Amino acid sequence: MPSTTPKKAYAAGFRAGLPFLIVVIPFGAIFGVIGMEAGLNLVEVMGFSVLVIAGGAQITALQLMQDNAPTVIVLATALAVNARMAMYSASMAPHVGSAPLWQRALISYLLVDQSYAASVLKYEEEPEWTVATKVAYFLGSITPVAPMWYLGTLAGALAGQAIPESWSLDVAVPLAFLAIVAPGLRTPAHMAAAFVALVASLLLAWMPFSTGVIAAGILGMVAGAEAEKALDRRARA
Repeated sequence: MPSTTPKKAYAAGFRAGLPFLIVVIPFGAIFGVIGMEAGLNLVEVMGFSVLVIAGGAQITALQLMQDNAPTVIVLATALAVNARMAMYSASMAPHVGSAPLWQRALISYLLVDQSYAASVLKYEEEPEWTVATKVAYFLGSITPVAPMWYLGTLAGALAGQAIPESWSLDVAVPLAFLAIVAPGLRTPAHMAAAFVALVASLLLAWMPFSTGVIAAGILGMVAGAEAEKALDRRARA
């Protein structure tokens, strides 16, 4: 798409966000079911999804709470799972950092895996876009996603045990992350980081309160950074 208007960019972003509904709706329903099973009431479950809007961190926190993990472990693990948001923000800053404060605040709230993945790839394709156009595209990409995340959570919370296990809604969780991560594995460093984190998470699954996830994430980042350095040295040689 060549130079375009914010209105057209919004529409393009909306279309880019639609495929994510395949996993966002069941993902939200899973959290709704798990939240009610964990003893939260409907208001608490919905407040969790609306305020946090981070499925992976929400499910991780609830599972740890059910395991009676110490509060500090619950918070640390949830923050570790969501640490990628800091990297997302840093990556988005060159594109929308000069937008008005209220727009940046809105983007920070709505910055989730799906909206980031759709937007940052498009920004790289369209470097000539204005800040207003980029903001419009981002908002378009999240428009179909966020409301259906809330509605999916509500449906899961209300349906609860009525959802048959044969539906296997839990498959939406790994599928959601695979759909987001796969397009970003574009360099050997990216693939090294993903591979090390994957292997480490399996080998460290024995660690209490899912702390192996934190360790695996750190190891993956280290591996990616070292791979990037090695590639740079080879290129200069």
